[in-house]
Amino acid sequence: RWLSAAIPGPCIVHKRGADILHDPWFNKDTGFPLTERDRLGLRGLLPPRVISFEQQYDRFMDSYSSLEKNTQGQSNHFVSLAKWRILNRLHDRNETLYYRVLIDNIKNFAPVIYTPTVGLVCQNYSGLYRRPRGMYFSARDKGEMMSMIYNWPSHKVDMIVLTDGSRILGLGDLGVQGIGIPIGKLDMYVAAAGINPQRILPVMLDVGTNNQKLLDDPLYLGLRQPRLEGDDYLSIVDEFMEAVHARWPKAIVQFEDFQMKWAFETLERYRKRFCMFNDDIQGTAGVALAGLLGTVRAQGRPLTDFANQKIVVVGAGSAGLGVLKTAIQAASKMPGQKGEPQFFLLDKDGLITKERKSIDSAAVAFAKSRSEASAVGLNEGSTLLEVVKNVKPHVLLGLSGVGGIFNEEILKAMRESHSNKPAIFAMSNPNTNAECSAAEAFKHAGENIVFASGSPFDNVDLGNGKTGHVNQANNMYLFPG
Repeated sequence: RWLSAAIPGPCIVHKRGADILHDPWFNKDTGFPLTERDRLGLRGLLPPRVISFEQQYDRFMDSYSSLEKNTQGQSNHFVSLAKWRILNRLHDRNETLYYRVLIDNIKNFAPVIYTPTVGLVCQNYSGLYRRPRGMYFSARDKGEMMSMIYNWPSHKVDMIVLTDGSRILGLGDLGVQGIGIPIGKLDMYVAAAGINPQRILPVMLDVGTNNQKLLDDPLYLGLRQPRLEGDDYLSIVDEFMEAVHARWPKAIVQFEDFQMKWAFETLERYRKRFCMFNDDIQGTAGVALAGLLGTVRAQGRPLTDFANQKIVVVGAGSAGLGVLKTAIQAASKMPGQKGEPQFFLLDKDGLITKERKSIDSAAVAFAKSRSEASAVGLNEGSTLLEVVKNVKPHVLLGLSGVGGIFNEEILKAMRESHSNKPAIFAMSNPNTNAECSAAEAFKHAGENIVFASGSPFDNVDLGNGKTGHVNQANNMYLFPG
């Protein structure tokens, strides 16, 4: 794992005794040999038997297997949180063993440490909180962030994931409880990309919450005030970015799950000054584009045909607009491309055209003109079903955050697609917010489809010995029919 920063020699530990056992960076649990127990003042603080790293690994996996057996028949929420808790307890006491477990079992544990379980964790984070992880910068810390940033013990940080909790997955404003997203995302980066776990930093920027349920919750751990807006909000983000840049000028800052107005605003505000990107706009777009290009190949067509595909995008938030912008850029670079790509954007009010009186400035560039819409029998505000029936798209792509919006009637309409193998992308997270499930897509749209999702679904039995298999790629799960 060439991206990992392996320690070239002995590790110098400036702690002794119980302080070492309480530090997950250095704690080996019962794995300390007798010579180290003597040197580090650990004799008598641990059971006498030395258990090797491999034995500890096997013991944890046995415990995890027992948990799975003992929770059979329980609700999915109960089982998911139980699995998260056992992994979190390991993370709290022994980081080396924790990441070894993740790396060796990433396929099984990715849905536990990130999507879809992370959404459930964020909803209940105040009650689940046991030990601090990451850093918290709040509106009350204004003027203090430059000194606060030096409270983080690691001298080198390569990757920071930052959220303000304003739009967590498809769950909305979760305030300070959104810290679960940066923690889970960075664990994925360590386990799947080999980033050094000592050089990552999850950050929550707490500027208040407009979620009244959280404000009324006596266990809520964040600021009990409405969200800052306008210049007051930007001044907090500005101060944080300046503080990060002062201490770690080469660190990447990933903006995650910001509501749309601030996602676009902060991206344009900082992209030329700092090493940063917005995952909802740019990250989702990159993964979606890879899936869209892969779909062209799955349909048995050359990549250059991507520019001629008809794609319906449902959801005009930061993710949907980011995907559209990236897809249009890619299509414009295809050899022989002439004219505008055939992309159709819908929000809660239906098809977006230039006839709409109040249109978000970020969506203006993607609105269809009256002539373009009428050419396919559509007009301003046409419903999703009308758009699918009239356009007969090659791809139906959902980033709406509205669970089940791709209903039976819409999925059946995809059978009339101009493609012999239409694609259905239900990319909203978590599973409960997915536009449809894999089983629903194959049942109503037919077996000969490509299905992609932002959260994992079980393989689908298509009958006649056929199965819709899941292939995981970053944050997207592809089910080729």
